[in-house]
Formats: sequence, structure tokens, C-alpha cells
Amino acid sequence: MAEGSDTTLTAQQTVADQTPDGLVAGIKSFAAGHGGAKAVIEYVGKRGARIVLVGSDGVWGDQFADDTVVAREACAKAGVTVENAWERELMDQMRPSNDLWRSMARRTMAR
Repeated sequence: MAEGSDTTLTAQQTVADQTPDGLVAGIKSFAAGHGGAKAVIEYVGKRGARIVLVGSDGVWGDQFADDTVVAREACAKAGVTVENAWERELMDQMRPSNDLWRSMARRTMAR
């Protein structure tokens, strides 16, 4: 940049500025509705990060964030524990709904 320029480039924004309130509220709402929750964060390329939430009752759902840093911060603000990977105990806790089983069966049979 030339001397005397009034524009300033910032290298990083703080995570607190990047974490959408709607994302935190969605995670809190899921956890409250299912007796607590744990999360696994998956990087999905340019799309960002997928937060897979597993409720204490076995119901699961997901949310999307801009990146993994934002996803971890949102889970921390919502009070949800983030697991490092898909552990066997967490997978055993998941209970897919009958609708999900039907939709997966249709996709398999359609191929």
C-alpha cells in the first residue's frame, strides 16, 4: 500500500465476532430438548464444518458453521462437549429414526 493510505488490512478477526448467535442458539436448543448433547465436528471443505450433535436420548442432528474454529467456539458457548472423533460409545448411543432408515433404503434401492 502507498504511504498515506487510509485503508487497513486485518490479518485475523476474533472468533467471538465470527460466531453467529443463531448457531449457538440452535445448539443450545438441541441440547435442552434432548437432555444434553455431545458434538463431533467434521471439516467439509469449502462449505465449512458440520457439527453433528448427539443427544443423551440418542436423537441426532446437525448444524453448519463457516469453519472448524467457529464450530468449536459455538459448541463452547452453548456448553456442549466436543468429542475428538467418533468413539464407539457415542455411535452406540445414536438412534436413527424410522424416517431416516426409509430414506436411506430408497437411496440404496434407487441405484
